Amino acid sequence: MSVIWIYLAIINLVAFVAYGIDKWKAKNARWRTPEKTLILLAALGGALGAYAGMKYFRHKTQHKKFTICVPLFLILWIIGLVWFNVNA
Repeated sequence: MSVIWIYLAIINLVAFVAYGIDKWKAKNARWRTPEKTLILLAALGGALGAYAGMKYFRHKTQHKKFTICVPLFLILWIIGLVWFNVNA
């Protein structure tokens, strides 16, 4: 297994957990995770985990920033991985 797949597994797990923790914090009136941090996790490769977290925890699903950016980052990462594997 290459380093990129290990990295993607870890960043996606981190993103999923971060969305779950932020949902918990929202329900319990705790200090929240900044939105830019959640978006950044998706941009850095955790888009699948972020998307799964949005759906599973029903969190940030009404925010246009998230409903556009997270799927867009997921598509871009898929295209990038396909391109990299074709040209490798």
